[in-house]
Amino acid sequence: MRKKLLSMVVLAALCACNNDDNPFKSVSYPDMTEASEPKIINDINGVKVYNGGYGSSLVQDPQDKSIFYMLTDRGPNIDGPVKDSKVFSNPDFTPQIGKFQLKDGKLVQIGTILLKNAAGKNLTGLPNPIGSGGTGEIAYDTKGNVLSNDIDGLDSEGLAIAPDGTFWVSDEYGPHIIHFDKNGNTIEKINPFNTSRKIPKVFAKRRPNRGMEGLCITPDGKTLVGIMQFPLYNPSSTDMKGSLIIRIITFDIASGKTQQFVYLIENKDLQAVSEIAAIDNNSFLVLERDGEYATSANKGSVFKKVYKIELDGATDVSDPNNGENGKLYNGKSLEQLMNLSGLQQNNIVPVKKTLVLDLMTDLNTIYPHDKAEGIFVIDKNTIAISNDDDFGVTGSGKYEQKILPSSNTIDRNTIYFIKLKKPLK
Repeated sequence: MRKKLLSMVVLAALCACNNDDNPFKSVSYPDMTEASEPKIINDINGVKVYNGGYGSSLVQDPQDKSIFYMLTDRGPNIDGPVKDSKVFSNPDFTPQIGKFQLKDGKLVQIGTILLKNAAGKNLTGLPNPIGSGGTGEIAYDTKGNVLSNDIDGLDSEGLAIAPDGTFWVSDEYGPHIIHFDKNGNTIEKINPFNTSRKIPKVFAKRRPNRGMEGLCITPDGKTLVGIMQFPLYNPSSTDMKGSLIIRIITFDIASGKTQQFVYLIENKDLQAVSEIAAIDNNSFLVLERDGEYATSANKGSVFKKVYKIELDGATDVSDPNNGENGKLYNGKSLEQLMNLSGLQQNNIVPVKKTLVLDLMTDLNTIYPHDKAEGIFVIDKNTIAISNDDDFGVTGSGKYEQKILPSSNTIDRNTIYFIKLKKPLK
């Protein structure tokens, strides 16, 4: 009887392995795949607005390696008529997570998770009020009307999936770190303001539209690791001008304890960091970039690189007093120390940083997008990188179609599966 039962188990396993619906079968990753047929959600004087926008971040389903969850930001918008303003084509757009599957090398959307507040109401991407995550950003509609602020507004940028299948999202307002259940309902909202669990006050000094761009979770499921896109305006934009110092924050999910570390960007003129992804519980990949398009003529000057960093050995720069400017060094904020020399003078060790990938030289083709934004570690030899297609639109004051110069086509969400020259350790 025991031998018969064992034979049945083996037979069932073999059948499962031959079943096309088996989620644990091996997945073949193409060099790149583009999201197919995004829906048109608006038309602004002939400029089509697509429900793309899913490339701000991506994570792989831990149970089915053919499935990826991809995050939008706050919705389709362009630069507005005054400084720190935006024009929203769809003010009621709900930030969302798209569920995509690789099918025969194609990226097919099979689901959508709309993000909601604790009461189950769909979120918007409109700016927060001052004191609740806003920095004075002004939102307009396409007719020039000023839109109301939204205390629950979310400019989602970083995405992590927990072992239980729930999601953590970071944003460019607050910054906020929000825990969502599998259906997109808010479980917990963490920020520097008036939540029960907080991140340090200094993070509220984020530059407008340059908040917590990257977020990941350690493989043990215990710690969130977030990274700011740009140096904080700390104490002000003038005081930190030219600074290369970006903050990384770790958040222990069980206790709420945080730590902070320094990441040095390569130069002050970059749009800076787009994402962070975990390799193991101590080492991570960071995607650092400019906002330029690459062509065969200029790719030598375009900057889009991936670095491996390690937290071990780096100095924790947390402020035990949780002051608005963070820990001070001889009266200066961390950002005012400016660079490696300033850190060394104050005995601060930044995270160790090693180049892993240059998108301008290490691909078999020209990387055509301006915004490489999402990154995920598939295995020690392969990483995935997604782009933010901006819903297929761009412009300053006037909506225009977002066209890739290298192909003269509308930008689309694309995942590149890149084999590394050296395996990650």
